[in-house]
Amino acid sequence: MTIAGAGSASAGSEPEVRVAGGAVRGRLEAGVAVFRGIPYAEAPVGGLRFAAPRPAAGWDGVRSAVAYGPPPPQADVLGGDPSSGGAAGDNWLTVNVWSPEPDPTATLPVMVWIYGGAYTIGASSRPEYDGGHLARDGGVVVVTFDYRLGMEGFAQITGAPANRGLLDQVAALEWTRDNIAAFGGDPNDVTIFGESAGAGSVAALLAMPRAAGLFRRAIAQSVPGTFFSPQLAADIATSCADELGLRPTVADLAGVDPALLALAADAVAGDAVAATMTTRAQRWGQAAHRSILFAPVVDGEVLPATPWQALAGGASRDVDLLAGHTRDEQRLFTAITGLLGQVTPEQAQTALEVFAPGPDGAGRYRDAYPDASPDQLYELVHSDWLFRMPTLHLAQAQVAGGGRVYLYELTWPAPGLGGALGACHGLDVPLVFGNLTSGQPALLIGERPTPEAAALSARMRAAWTAFATRSDPGWPAYDPDLRRTQVFDTSPVVTTYPEERSRLIWQDHSFAPLLLRAM
Repeated sequence: MTIAGAGSASAGSEPEVRVAGGAVRGRLEAGVAVFRGIPYAEAPVGGLRFAAPRPAAGWDGVRSAVAYGPPPPQADVLGGDPSSGGAAGDNWLTVNVWSPEPDPTATLPVMVWIYGGAYTIGASSRPEYDGGHLARDGGVVVVTFDYRLGMEGFAQITGAPANRGLLDQVAALEWTRDNIAAFGGDPNDVTIFGESAGAGSVAALLAMPRAAGLFRRAIAQSVPGTFFSPQLAADIATSCADELGLRPTVADLAGVDPALLALAADAVAGDAVAATMTTRAQRWGQAAHRSILFAPVVDGEVLPATPWQALAGGASRDVDLLAGHTRDEQRLFTAITGLLGQVTPEQAQTALEVFAPGPDGAGRYRDAYPDASPDQLYELVHSDWLFRMPTLHLAQAQVAGGGRVYLYELTWPAPGLGGALGACHGLDVPLVFGNLTSGQPALLIGERPTPEAAALSARMRAAWTAFATRSDPGWPAYDPDLRRTQVFDTSPVVTTYPEERSRLIWQDHSFAPLLLRAM
C-alpha cells in the first residue's frame, strides 16, 4: 500500500500521512494503519472555553499519532472521581483513524463513529471502539473522535453557543471531509454511526443545516428521545451552576476547573434521583425521573427542529438511514440500580404514569400486556419511552419525508451475568465493532465469547459495512405497510416489526422537545 506524503510506495510499521496540520506518524496493527490523537480543533480552554470549535493549528515536523488524546472532562462513573482530561492545556478534540489502505488513490468508504454516554460520559479511547476489525474485515476507513460532554458541551450557558458538543461533531466531520483522502478514504462516501447519545447525535446531525453534505449515510443505534427546549436546558444549567455559587454564564464559569463542573452536575443529578417530588423534579418532569441533565437543545439555530420534525419534512431525504434498537433496552439500567427482579407494583405504576403517552397510557399498557409482571411493565415503558419508540419514529419520519431507511432489532440475549441482561442497551456495540473480550463487552458477552456470539458479530459487521459501501445492509427497506425489520439473533430473520403492541400505543405520540414545567 502507498503511504501518502511519506515519499514511499510501501508501508512500514510506522506509516505516515500528511493532513492539513502537518505530517502524522501512526503504526501498523494487524495489517491496518492506525493513527490516534490527531487534533481536529483547537483546545477549548482559556479564551476558547465554551466557544464554538476552531480549526486546529498546524505543527512542524512529524507528529506522533500512536496514543489517544485525553478524554473530555467528565465524572469517573466507576470511581466517582472527576476527570478533567489531563492538564488544562491538553486538547480533548482529537480524531483517530484506522485504514486498511492509506493511499490517496484508494477511495474507500468511510465510517465515522460517535460514541454514547448520556451526553455526559464517554471517550473514543475505550477498547470497545477500536476500529481494527471493521476496517480490516469490511474494507472501510474508520474514524472515531472525542467531543465535549456535559456542562462543557451541552449546558445552556449565557454568552456561549448552544449545542457545542454537536458543533464539535460537525468540526470532526469537516476535518474528515478535508483530510480523509490522505488515509485512503473517499470524502464523498461517508457514513456516520453512533449508539445511544451517539445515535441521538446522529439524529441531530440529520436535522442540522451545518451538517448538510458532510455524510451520505447514517446509522442510528438506540436513538434516545430526549431533546430539550432552551428553557429546560437553561433551568438545569442554573441548578448546576448554583452548586458552585455561580451563574450559568461564560463570565462565571470559564475559569472553573472542568472537573468541578462535572461534579456539580453529578450532585444535581443525584438530588433529582433521590427525591423525584422535589421542586426540580416538578419543573423538569421526565428528565428528572431519569436523571437526564444534558441533551441536544432545539435552539432554533444550531438545531432548528427535532430530528423527527426535520426528517418528516424531508431535511435528509437524500441520506440513507439504518436504524434500530435492542429488545430489552432498559434491562441494563434496571440491573445497575439494583431493581432487577425487585420492581414493586407501585414502582411499575409510577413508571407508567410518568412515561406512558397520552391521558390513559398506563391503562393502554396494561391492556396491551395483560400478563406482564411489574418488572416487565416497568422495563417496557422505560425501554419504549427512551429508546425503542424514538428509534422507530425516526425511521417512520425518514420514510414520510421521502427517504430510505432500513430497520432492525437485536433480540439475541447477552450471555453475561447468567443471561439476566437479555438483549440489553449497548449490546450491539461490541457486536458491531467485533471487540468482544475487553472492558464492558466482557461483562455483557462473557470472558470467552461463544461461537454464536462471534457469528452474530460477523453478520452485524458485514451488514454495517455493506450499508456503508452500497446502502444495502442485506434486507428490504422499511415501509409503513409491511414494516419489514431485520431481527438479529442466533438465527436472524426478516419479519414485521416485532414490537407491534408498543408501536400501537405510541403511534400518535410526537417526540417534541422536553419542556420546563410551570410551577
